Amino acid sequence: MRKILTTEAQSHQSGKPAGLPANSVGIVEPKSHTFPGPFKLACGRVLDEYTLVYETYGQLNADKSNGVLICHALSGHHHAAGYHSASDKRPGWWDHYIGPGKPIDTNKFFVVALNNLGGCHGSTGPTSINPETGKPWGADFPPLRARDWVHSQAQLADLLGIQQWAAVVGGSLGGMQAMRWSLEYPERLRHCVVIASAMKLSAQNIAFNETARQAITSDPDFRDGRYLEEDTLPRHGLAVARMIGHITYLSDDGLGKKFGRELRSGTFEQGVEELVEFQVQSYLRYQGDSFSGSFDPNTYILMTRALDYFDLAREYGDDPVTAFSHARSKFLLVSFTSDWRFAPERSREIADALMHANVPVTYAEVESPMGHDAFLLPNARYENIFAAYMNNVARELADSVRSEVAQ
Repeated sequence: MRKILTTEAQSHQSGKPAGLPANSVGIVEPKSHTFPGPFKLACGRVLDEYTLVYETYGQLNADKSNGVLICHALSGHHHAAGYHSASDKRPGWWDHYIGPGKPIDTNKFFVVALNNLGGCHGSTGPTSINPETGKPWGADFPPLRARDWVHSQAQLADLLGIQQWAAVVGGSLGGMQAMRWSLEYPERLRHCVVIASAMKLSAQNIAFNETARQAITSDPDFRDGRYLEEDTLPRHGLAVARMIGHITYLSDDGLGKKFGRELRSGTFEQGVEELVEFQVQSYLRYQGDSFSGSFDPNTYILMTRALDYFDLAREYGDDPVTAFSHARSKFLLVSFTSDWRFAPERSREIADALMHANVPVTYAEVESPMGHDAFLLPNARYENIFAAYMNNVARELADSVRSEVAQ
């Protein structure tokens, strides 16, 4: 049996090398931990052990009450902020919102970001070795639900000594995990921040996900999901899947403003026989090619199916009010006007259910032309709302500490 070793390399935010932004968390180093099983999944199967890779930013306070968990979306991972080296060209995927003085202020909070179980950036998933076969799990990796991620995240919280998160935060699929946290462990989070998300996917969303999966599985190099064993990679199918997904994350207005009908090559001049290529075509191919070199196809299939399966109220008689009646945290909901994949209507449904369940909720609909991707991008109003809410979370923590001291 090939055993996964535990690595307890400590994350560090040592002095920032010259050239890094002053409001960056600086150079960070991932950590990993292997949790012993048995770990029973929602599908009924059991993992003998599993590894999670994670990063931390900021300092955990004395009573370990200032922890903030970041739940990532479909293609996210543990590297949410900072840089892995001074030569990194790009910071973590949510660096604009995590760091000193940013909405999730690492001067106030201890931030934990992880690569989910089933991921392909170091956590146990389809690219890991199946201890029963000595070969990569591939398509044999068990199907996952959002609750599986939440339960594994709870074990990570236990490892860190965090009994209650100041906030659990997530966008898109991450928002679904945050909502699941509020029901699975209602006493273990004080605030639930749900951005550009939904209580379940629409039929159109499921259709887009299935189309993307078909692009992957129809690639001859997919080999029934055993491409790693056969030293192949369905790169073309994964690239097309990413192109399909990427189109749905953007808005028509956003694409029009960015590319319009500008040409990258060729001409429409009469009498000239030359292939025409639009700028948007070139952009999508670049996105697909880049993604196919860094993400695992089986992981993409697993993650999109978990998205499809998610239905917050299914086990509560399909009544979201009954579901949220179990929540004990306060909520912040944010949606974006041009997001047609997770439309504002979906966030309003969540807000309505929370209000009818008498759960405190703040809701903001933010103007943006950037579609679903808006939750990842700079936006002054979004940033101000996010920062104001998290500042209130920090003040609430400080008041709680003062009250305990006074007693």
